[in-house]
Amino acid sequence: MSEGNPRANRPGRQGFNLFELVMVIAIMSIVAAIAVPRYGQAAARYRVAVAARRIAKDLALASRHARNAGASRTLTFHSAGGEYTISGLAGLEKSAHPYRVDLSAEPYRTRVDSVDFGGDGEVTFNGYGVADSSGQVVLKSGDITRTITFDADSGRATVQ
Repeated sequence: MSEGNPRANRPGRQGFNLFELVMVIAIMSIVAAIAVPRYGQAAARYRVAVAARRIAKDLALASRHARNAGASRTLTFHSAGGEYTISGLAGLEKSAHPYRVDLSAEPYRTRVDSVDFGGDGEVTFNGYGVADSSGQVVLKSGDITRTITFDADSGRATVQ
């Protein structure tokens, strides 16, 4: 009787048999079927959270620039595609262009579900950095929704 691995004693029989390969593929398929939807939800949560933080930071940026320049700055949400601009600020990529953020593009791939700053889609900061109205922006990516609430009295934006 031979000891050790029975496959080692058989010449020409190295590797895996068909049953073992099918079992490994089946297990990998089950794991992938569980992981892929969770990954999609996690990616949507991340995209909408990053976009919401960007809007909150840009509201503070517009206020700060208005105060520093002593001139008004307006953050305007455009209805098409989830894009917004800040008047009087140079763009980040090309300084000859205005400051513009497209939330429907990478890395956000998020859409603006609704915007309401006192009945319109813009908030204006005067030369002292004080906003003319409070409001909120609702973002959506997949099934995930985040709301940015801006309080004109305190000048703070919170993400919920």
